[in-house]
Amino acid sequence: MDDQLALPVGTTLDRFIMRKQEEFPYATGELSQLLRDIALATKIVNREINRAGLLGVTGTFGQQNVQGEEQQKLDVIANIRFIRALRNGGEVCTVISEEEDHVIQTGNTKGKYVVAMDPLDGSSNIDVNVAIGTIFSIYRRLSDTGEDGTLEDCLQDGTKQVAAGYIIYGSSTMLVYTTGCGVNGFTYEPSLGEFFLSHPNIKTPQDGKIYSCNEGNVNSFPDGVKAYLSYCKEQHYSARYIGSLVADFHRNLLKGGVYLYPPTAKSPNGKLRLVYECNALAMIIEQAGGKATDGSERILDKTPTELHQRCPLVIGSPDMVDKVEEFMAAEFVAV
Repeated sequence: MDDQLALPVGTTLDRFIMRKQEEFPYATGELSQLLRDIALATKIVNREINRAGLLGVTGTFGQQNVQGEEQQKLDVIANIRFIRALRNGGEVCTVISEEEDHVIQTGNTKGKYVVAMDPLDGSSNIDVNVAIGTIFSIYRRLSDTGEDGTLEDCLQDGTKQVAAGYIIYGSSTMLVYTTGCGVNGFTYEPSLGEFFLSHPNIKTPQDGKIYSCNEGNVNSFPDGVKAYLSYCKEQHYSARYIGSLVADFHRNLLKGGVYLYPPTAKSPNGKLRLVYECNALAMIIEQAGGKATDGSERILDKTPTELHQRCPLVIGSPDMVDKVEEFMAAEFVAV
């Protein structure tokens, strides 16, 4: 009993970031500060989500975003909170967001970084207490400092990301991120107001038995995807689909599985956004030992041509992603 009274609480996110910075002799601290700014915004958004029902901020906002999707009130709140934190932090010159038509200039013309984000993924699920999340990517700017960021700064290949991460707001709130040296997860302790390292050096299983997709659209899926889903049923795999990308991805990352959002008749280019959804999760899954493709091409090798470009996504355990590609390639050969 006496031994339990003084058990260590764990490593905080701030201390972890500081230690990692010390491993790079030329690090100047800007990226570390930027990650802290994101963590601060996460705490604020987490608070807003947890009391949303009491404050009456669930439901729709009454407007559509640039995707033509109905904005939720919490979409708008999260967007404001993250942009404000990044602007006040001073390290980011430009932000792009799912909720904004154009690039957002922070006024920090000396900032060295660009952030792409989906402030609140799956926000329509908040009304029914289902897990939702935030996705973010960080790039070094290409343009000269001293001026506003440019569109070119925002349309970089996924391989150019210096960091990527997501936050899942569920039974507990977790922040998972990578700077290209592995993936680490931190769980929020609300009574202390701190994130603590809870999932060090995350590695996704090589294979799995979970597949995640919206089978309500199966009649409009490519034949190769239909064949793969039939294969999953023959193998007695488990179908698990929450409808929040972050939540589905997080489960499969830890347990092993594959997430599919293929092209459909309604969305021939896919539905998910390359720049601020697919690229971030692709970097994370690769750092965890997994794979991410559009069904044939590696996600991180794709060159974006517009801010809100859509992209098919197959992501998860490498053996499962390979199997999806086999079925889709067989369809192409058959044609």
